[in-house]
Amino acid sequence: MYFCRNCGEAYQTDEAVMCVKCGVSKGQGSNYCHSCGKPVNPQQTVCMNCGVANKLVAGPDAKSKILAGLLGIFLGSFGVHNFYLGYTSKAIIQLVCTIVGFLTSCIVIGVFVVLGITIWGLVEGVMILCGKIEVDGQGNPLGE
Repeated sequence: MYFCRNCGEAYQTDEAVMCVKCGVSKGQGSNYCHSCGKPVNPQQTVCMNCGVANKLVAGPDAKSKILAGLLGIFLGSFGVHNFYLGYTSKAIIQLVCTIVGFLTSCIVIGVFVVLGITIWGLVEGVMILCGKIEVDGQGNPLGE
């Protein structure tokens, strides 16, 4: 059984992608132990109650943080980085808005839509590379 790292609530299933109590994505937060649910100091390397590592470690099949960041910077307007990380809803929104923006670029509003979506993808790419986005769509930590 795993616990929310933000509020300490137990996940309903091991396949849960977010906490039903606080709405935070699985793996986000650092206030509670993911193994026992007890409060922890975010600077602690291990939980003082159960002894497990306080930080989730990226597994061998973890998505690459560098690849995701570069995809966000160079192809972010098409949502490629979000498709790669498993955030498909957000990726589809970015892709559809970019296509609509290109189709309506003959009127001036489409240019601003494409520009806005491009800036959104660029910012997300930088956030991934800086470590502000640390997990993929399933709550698994990103690898190097």
